[in-house]
Amino acid sequence: MNVNENNHELDLRLLRIYMKSVKSVFDVLKQDIHSYDLDMGAFHILEFLYHKGPHPIQKIGDKFSIPSGSVTYVVDKLEKKGLVHRELSPEDRRLVLVKLTDAGQELLDDIFPKHTSTIAHLFSVLTDEDKQQLTELLKKIGLHAAGLEGACSEKTRSKRQDS
Repeated sequence: MNVNENNHELDLRLLRIYMKSVKSVFDVLKQDIHSYDLDMGAFHILEFLYHKGPHPIQKIGDKFSIPSGSVTYVVDKLEKKGLVHRELSPEDRRLVLVKLTDAGQELLDDIFPKHTSTIAHLFSVLTDEDKQQLTELLKKIGLHAAGLEGACSEKTRSKRQDS
């Protein structure tokens, strides 16, 4: 086996371990969120509004890269639960903002510290130095992958044209 094949094997092993780790972490977080009688989409929107304040549906959709129709559906469900409401923007009355209700604020005040404790417990196997190093490595991979997205689609287009 040459060095290049060895690197490919290592890359594939790294990818499998990374994917399994992400799935395991995601499963724990999903279970935690479901214990509050919320699904992931609802929790993400509530948490976003909790930290960033009222936002238009379009901006929420942009933040999570989901269509505004899907955000509207989740917001409708949250509104029925009394956790958010819509109001006109004071700056631009054509713009409808989604805002936490008092009940939504109270819910997040209660569950968010518990949720962050779950996250802390997940990463408690790492030292602060490990966490810093992993953060930098994941950022490096993410930025590199983002740069490859256009190149990969261009390569696929070229292959189709050559056929």
